[in-house]
Amino acid sequence: MKFTHLSANGEAYMVDVTAKQPTVREATAQGEVACSPEVMQALRDGTVPKGDVLAVARVAGISAAKKVPDLLPLAHTIGVHGCAVELELNDDHVFIQATVRTADRTGVEMEALTAVSVAALSIVDMVKGVDRSAYIRRMGITAKSGGRSGDWSRELPQ
Repeated sequence: MKFTHLSANGEAYMVDVTAKQPTVREATAQGEVACSPEVMQALRDGTVPKGDVLAVARVAGISAAKKVPDLLPLAHTIGVHGCAVELELNDDHVFIQATVRTADRTGVEMEALTAVSVAALSIVDMVKGVDRSAYIRRMGITAKSGGRSGDWSRELPQ
């Protein structure tokens, strides 16, 4: 297996995408934050002491998608042209899905995954005073389209 971010000497480097033509690309990632029944009810009722958890998580995820090159040293700076973070309250968890779009030279999988990760971290941060047992689970990239490798999708394992 050849790793694209390693030189022949095994040294990390940023792949040169200068010659690639921009194309429309999209990626989706998902994750969950498991919470106690009390926190799930407080989320439904809007009574979490720190405020509107879902609004903060949504904005945190969108903001994070635009910061990927600052967080991942070999990620390219690309234009994030669209980012949607969806949150859904289930029985025992908050389901998070982020979809990121661009018209650029490289994909947005890391941007989508970072959006979900930071949205999840934001939820844990806002509920930790009420539920220290809240935790992040089942996180991953679930779909991508565009670029040389084309379309790909999967379901996350249960």
